[in-house]
Amino acid sequence: MSENNCLFEERDRERLPPILNHSLDRGPKLHFPFYGSFISTLNHKRESGSHSLSSPLLLPAVKQVRELPPICPDVRQKHRISIDVLPPEVKARFVSEPIIPIRTKTAKEFQDDVERATISGDWKQVHDFYLTTFDSFLELNGAFKKEANAPFNTIEDSGINMKFVNIVYDALLHTPADTQKSVLKGIINSLLREWKGLLKCLSVSQNPQYTSPATYVIYAHLLRQIASLAEADHHFLMHWFKKLPQKRFKQLVERLQLFITTRLFPAKPDELPPMAKCSWWIPSATKVLSLLNAANSISSPPIIPFTDLYNLTLDHIDFMEDYHTWQAHGNSNRFTFCQFPFILSTVVKKAIIQRDSEQQMISMARQTLVDKVSRRQRVDMSLLFLNIKVRRLQLVSDSLDELSRKRADLKKKLKVTFVGEAGLDMGGLTKEWFLLLIRQIFHTDYGMFTYVKESQCHWFSSWKCDNYSEFRLVGALMGLAVYNSITLDIRFPPCVYKKLLTPPIVPCDLDTPVGMATLTLDDLQQIMPDLAHGLGELLSYEGNVEEDFYTTFQVFQEELGVIKSYNLKPGGDKIPVTNLNRKEYVQLYIDFLLNKSIYRQFAAFYHGFHSVCASNALMLLRPEEVEILVCGSPNLDMGSLQRLVQYEGYSKTDPTIRAFWDVVLAFPLELQKKLLHFTTGSDRVPVCGMADLNFKISKIDVSTDWLPVSHTCFNQICLPPYKSKKELRQKLTIAISNAEGFGLE
Repeated sequence: MSENNCLFEERDRERLPPILNHSLDRGPKLHFPFYGSFISTLNHKRESGSHSLSSPLLLPAVKQVRELPPICPDVRQKHRISIDVLPPEVKARFVSEPIIPIRTKTAKEFQDDVERATISGDWKQVHDFYLTTFDSFLELNGAFKKEANAPFNTIEDSGINMKFVNIVYDALLHTPADTQKSVLKGIINSLLREWKGLLKCLSVSQNPQYTSPATYVIYAHLLRQIASLAEADHHFLMHWFKKLPQKRFKQLVERLQLFITTRLFPAKPDELPPMAKCSWWIPSATKVLSLLNAANSISSPPIIPFTDLYNLTLDHIDFMEDYHTWQAHGNSNRFTFCQFPFILSTVVKKAIIQRDSEQQMISMARQTLVDKVSRRQRVDMSLLFLNIKVRRLQLVSDSLDELSRKRADLKKKLKVTFVGEAGLDMGGLTKEWFLLLIRQIFHTDYGMFTYVKESQCHWFSSWKCDNYSEFRLVGALMGLAVYNSITLDIRFPPCVYKKLLTPPIVPCDLDTPVGMATLTLDDLQQIMPDLAHGLGELLSYEGNVEEDFYTTFQVFQEELGVIKSYNLKPGGDKIPVTNLNRKEYVQLYIDFLLNKSIYRQFAAFYHGFHSVCASNALMLLRPEEVEILVCGSPNLDMGSLQRLVQYEGYSKTDPTIRAFWDVVLAFPLELQKKLLHFTTGSDRVPVCGMADLNFKISKIDVSTDWLPVSHTCFNQICLPPYKSKKELRQKLTIAISNAEGFGLE
């Protein structure tokens, strides 16, 4: 190869985006009083000529730790395509600019050849031209570059002459199958040696005229070639996808989703080959889509929301058959959508978990009946349920005792009875039990959790004790809520759900650590924003860290009024933090705060949750999706609620109801959330949307001086017949703004 070509290759290698290492210096740099003010003081002193500190500064005692969000969404999925960090010596192959072919034709000459072949049916001349003239889109473009006065309509940054590419595409559509395959193989194989060319090819497929099913044979072959690339090639391709503009990236995702949807449910089945002959189409497209998902996952922030990768068409397939196939065959060559869970919506995943749960419930109940019959004992239908009996005044202790004694029944349908109170549990008592119990356990006076005002979330108290059974109770409650489709008003940070999925399946070895997720400064920022920013300042500090900060690998924490010290590593109190080891210090500090200092508490919480929700279906979930299953979705659609609401004593045409919706739809989002919380006990919406709320507006015949009242156990708000919209707005605003706020005291 010539020296110029070598230089060309080196330059192109340098353009390759760097391989990501999850280093800690990527966190956001936010303000932290200690480090931030300290650095400001140092800078001020340096400007004034002073380079020394009057007294050593110690790391502040950490009284409370808090929550954080998930970082890398798909780390726990065993069937997910893994894209490992490659060693630096692995290089992508680049070729020099294609040599312009000696044999060229004008667009008119080529088009005439195609027209003659279409009429005569003799495609030999076109076939020979394909095979002898070019074998990449770049060379194809070069073959026509001498065309005089040719109109150019180039794709951004691609240099592709769209006129000629369109002609070749049209020609391919009219060629026999063997010609298509041989041409595609030559073009694509050459194309995949040059990454820019591949992206151009995918961009060409974004042209609106190529969304027709008639072009899908060509597109499918392209996807098949990409999907069959080696893992190293997938790695570099993923980084190229990461460099795409958001608009182009989203177009590629939508194009692939449309391809999958059309193949599953074609508008005109005759337009596509029989499914038996192209069973590889959907697997190839899904695998290419997984590369886009991986590129999106390693981008910070993500290029598009993870929900944009959902294919809602899959809500209508037999996803339980897909799930059972995945369970039976696992990571084999047999394709299932469950191998690529990013494409399945939260609605599908919830349905899978629910049906899997129902099967487990039925299995448990059947086994109980069989045992009773085999012993010739009288069958009591209450054995089919998890029956919880509690006293209101001893709610926590009774609930803990009941769940501990009936651990074998946790997978049965839940029914709650309050001792001394008549009534059957038709769902209202169960929801009330959850609301009251969660509210009491998470109260700051109870001491199990601390509420962090800066991040508006709860975090585990780090105090040590002999019995962590109450943390197990909270985990079991969350599991029961998912199992029984109850939305809880819990304000955990996103990292809690990441820890819950580490690992997603409970280890057989009870000594295996659980919940020890790899967390970063981004996670800490979600819980303790001031401290996270301060540590970010430490990482970027340009002065002498050892002399100016005068701190060691030792931290201090207050537990029940007593300050305790902990070494982040053996002999940490004697190891100074320096410019060289500060990244290690920050990493160990975060691990201590979010993992080690609360390990026993979280391990009990983890095992409580998985004692109810142990299922392979959990492996399909992202941490964000677990949060939605437990707490509901934050996306409100009050217009949808208006269409689905039920009325009792009112009709939708009554003046009071019309005024109510005029007021509510005009409310800012914050007041709309307060209304939902006032009525249902949570400001979030179930996974399946407003329809699952069973929201009801009832009439109460009382004076209009009364404020609206609610029955959160039944998602019901009761309105007096207010005479004017102004009066209704005033009374409703007062009611929803002054209702007791869980966790906000």
